[in-house]
Amino acid sequence: MTNLWIDALSAYSTTRENILEHRFLADVASRLWQRGEFAFAISHSEVDNSGYDVILEACGVTRHVQLKAMHTEGSTDSFKVQQRLAEKPSSCLVLIVHDARTLDIEHYRWFGGAPGEKMPFLGDKIATHTKGNSDGFKAPRPTIRELAKSRFVKLADIDALVDRLFGTYQP
Repeated sequence: MTNLWIDALSAYSTTRENILEHRFLADVASRLWQRGEFAFAISHSEVDNSGYDVILEACGVTRHVQLKAMHTEGSTDSFKVQQRLAEKPSSCLVLIVHDARTLDIEHYRWFGGAPGEKMPFLGDKIATHTKGNSDGFKAPRPTIRELAKSRFVKLADIDALVDRLFGTYQP
């Protein structure tokens, strides 16, 4: 028997990604607002060739953020990352772990450096195309790296995520 919501995650992947991106942005913006940081900016990437989805600016920090998602029952052990993301100052990846049915965010995971620092080395594992050619060969994607899920740090809450993005909050 299939699970309607698990099936929908791939059939409606763009819808899911948009909902989760909006939830992420609302969480971050709300927390900044609560902290008294009103002068923040959010920009979107119009093309997906530099590896980031959104640019966040707050507290004197600019972050190029790549969003990844997986549901709580997911078994994904790695994620594909555009190598060019690492060239951006203060770039990072945020993994959104969510409930498959409700799309409620369970928790966030983090891969990146401190504000103003480059993100850690992505590694040398070159990703391959998901689908093979007529012979079943999955060609390498030289500018894409496989990043193990184990390299992401699980964060306690949205405050921990905003601290990682923009620095520790000092009321």
